[in-house]
Amino acid sequence: MGVFAQIEGEFDYEIVEEFFSHYSFMTESMEKLIVGLCDETKYLRNVNELFRICHNIKSSTGYLKIEPINKLVTLAEETLEECRLVEGKGSEALINWLILVSDQLNDYKEDLENDKESFSPLNHLIIKVPTKFTQ
Repeated sequence: MGVFAQIEGEFDYEIVEEFFSHYSFMTESMEKLIVGLCDETKYLRNVNELFRICHNIKSSTGYLKIEPINKLVTLAEETLEECRLVEGKGSEALINWLILVSDQLNDYKEDLENDKESFSPLNHLIIKVPTKFTQ
């Protein structure tokens, strides 16, 4: 039994389908927001939107007990919370790190779509959270 089937076995089908639909939409919108961080006029708005996406995914994956996704978006949310305190345009390190996070979330989405037996391993570069958020 794959990871998606396990979740469906524990929770109401409609809840799981709604989660997956929203999760897919949110992960698809992340890359454009991340790339937009290099524009100083869009930085704060995009950081806030990325924070909101991570917060929403964190809430739903916490409820559904989807630990790998929950841990990743918790880390991203905490980092984005710090990003909200600074102004400027996003640093290259921040943008590259967020792209890695986005790619990992998309890998997890594919794992769910394909009902794989387990989630893809975490990209080891994600643990190197940037310390400089703007330039």
